[in-house]
Amino acid sequence: MRLAIPHQQRLPLAIAALGFLFLGLFLLYPLFNVFSASVLDGEGEKFTFANYVKILGRPFYRGAVINTLTIGVAATITTILISVPFAFALARLPVPGKAAIIALAAMPLVLPSFVSAYAIVLLLGRAGIVTQWLQSWGIGFGSIYGAGGIVLVYTLTLYPYVLLPTMAAFKAVDVSVEEAAQSLGSSPRRTLWTVTLPIVIPAILAGGLLVFIETLENFGVPFVLAEDMPIFAVEAFKLFVGETAPNPSSAGVLGVLLIAMTSLVLLIQRRFLSSRRFSTGARSAPPILRVGLGLRILATTYCWAIVLLALVPFFAIVVLSFMEFRGPVLHPNFSLANFTALFERSTRPLLNTLMFATLAAVGVTLVGVPIAYVVTRMRSAMASLLDVIATLPFAVAGTVLAIGFVVSFNSGWLILTGGPFIMVLVYTVRKVPFAVRSSSAILHQIDPSLEEASISLGRSPLQTFGRILVPLMLGGILSGFVLTWVTIASELSATVVLYSGQWRTLTVVMFQALEGGGGGIATAAASTLIIVTLLPIALLYRLVRRYELST
Repeated sequence: MRLAIPHQQRLPLAIAALGFLFLGLFLLYPLFNVFSASVLDGEGEKFTFANYVKILGRPFYRGAVINTLTIGVAATITTILISVPFAFALARLPVPGKAAIIALAAMPLVLPSFVSAYAIVLLLGRAGIVTQWLQSWGIGFGSIYGAGGIVLVYTLTLYPYVLLPTMAAFKAVDVSVEEAAQSLGSSPRRTLWTVTLPIVIPAILAGGLLVFIETLENFGVPFVLAEDMPIFAVEAFKLFVGETAPNPSSAGVLGVLLIAMTSLVLLIQRRFLSSRRFSTGARSAPPILRVGLGLRILATTYCWAIVLLALVPFFAIVVLSFMEFRGPVLHPNFSLANFTALFERSTRPLLNTLMFATLAAVGVTLVGVPIAYVVTRMRSAMASLLDVIATLPFAVAGTVLAIGFVVSFNSGWLILTGGPFIMVLVYTVRKVPFAVRSSSAILHQIDPSLEEASISLGRSPLQTFGRILVPLMLGGILSGFVLTWVTIASELSATVVLYSGQWRTLTVVMFQALEGGGGGIATAAASTLIIVTLLPIALLYRLVRRYELST
């Protein structure tokens, strides 16, 4: 007896099946092989926990765990400390130029963090411009290398992860709750600490979680600034590159430990939020507070200072790319030699960057949007499972996923290593959670009755999806596409594991230039990458403005 599937359920079930197939093959299978590598010997034949004993028994790798966690916690704390007052000022205080501040504050999210790290070296390194200027005045300056420099760069580049959701949360606080507290004798300051801040804790924790996970997974910043300090993501890459045995057992151990740490943080955050109630019921948007001129000036100065300080490294890179380098040494003479050296051999890295980012962004959209449709429209255990699996890449470092792809697709029935498609697939898998989350948010705002009416008029579920839902989601899909494109263009952690000779990207060119002491080529590549990532943002902004004016 054949089970009849309702007509309306066929499309979601088909999408779910394809989603499970794609994520199973290109996410779960590589991660399973990373785990397998960690519990097999060097030849990949015998089961053993000796790899864990060897890695965890060495003080060097235990130090890598401690360093990674310490830096992550420190960076999370510093970003929260500067972002929460920043968010409150933008949401509740009369700060002039808020639109410009918010736009500029979001820029570090789409600019490569390791570019900022390299700019910090050029400015504050041992032979940095600012360092030499201070020394000429007899002022000593501590080393920018090590944990302090890494935390500084993380703070300047990751603070928008906390700022943006916290600002939205401050704007969504029900003003009647604050008024009730003050009517009972609570002062405005006490109300802020005892009523308002507890309500926005979920947003602060969500942003802090993003910061912490990014610090665990980040490869570029510690590569530039850590020097001899062991950091997990960097050491996993070094172990993988250095292992000569068929099975990358040591790199597999670090990969599993990195996934375990990230997953543990996610579980702790979820447990904390589920055990507490933060909702406030009805919502009446809070008004802008009336404050004195002194506080208004202080808040405005604070907001602009953070925004401009975070963008200084990127402006510095662009300026320094037009100066003369002799090896790693900078000479303040205007020159186009850096760009000539970058592009005289080939423009292939630039073209590869554009091609990979475009193909992967298309892939992310084609995979993420349909999965979001299933997750929001199907109320079943299968949809919940698909949602969990689609979110899993969020907890997997790019280096670890790339190692899993190499182990899985270097031989056998599907060989991808050495070509461009392995890079596109890894980029796609890594960014699927962003498309799923953003598209789900849009779909939750669309009344399902629109789809039901379309189907009742004779259109198929597929036609309804294409002609009704997609046009309504188009603005959000386009925004997600551009942001995905930008983050992929500046991706380094997976790229540095997967690239082969002719498939280098701008990030790889910069990576190799930094390794070889080619400061000029590194700055030219970084400057080009900044321009490449900003152009789509500017285009999207112009299209959105034109759409708003036309409506």
